[in-house]
Amino acid sequence: MNPEWMNELKVQCRARANDGSTGKVWSVFLLPEELEAVAKRLWEEGFFLEDIAGMDSAEGLVAVYHFDHFTRPGRVVLHVTVLHERPEIPSISPVFSGAAWHERECHDFFGIGFIGHPDLRPILVPDDLDGYPLIKEEGQRASLNDLLIPGEILDRNPDFTLFQQEIAKQVVDNA
Repeated sequence: MNPEWMNELKVQCRARANDGSTGKVWSVFLLPEELEAVAKRLWEEGFFLEDIAGMDSAEGLVAVYHFDHFTRPGRVVLHVTVLHERPEIPSISPVFSGAAWHERECHDFFGIGFIGHPDLRPILVPDDLDGYPLIKEEGQRASLNDLLIPGEILDRNPDFTLFQQEIAKQVVDNA
């Protein structure tokens, strides 16, 4: 059921989504240390990076990577979550050079540090801005369970605890 390029990728969770209602075909959740290998695989398969967005959630800061392909359908969304206390993710700018701008933007607004980025100086906020404008107060952060619809979960690491209700829903639907 997974496309061949996805085989052997180390992921926390993989879900097939409804392209018509979500605009994506795959939701993939990764640990930060898995990101570079997945980005390289996407590059080798002819995907291009559309953008990188940030989210502030109860589980941590999330970098959301949108990839697509020119010749075959299959929009892929990667989600990488890091703790608020240590918001560091490897840069994928050595793989996708266009990521450099998007990573700077995420750093400006969410404070995510992209390890190996060539220049994380502010790009959209004043140099002297104190803090990050899109960080929420601790009690105001929603859970990713409430913010994201991953799709049909096909496989997951047993330690990945998000979207457990999707499993319960699938069990009830199949009964």
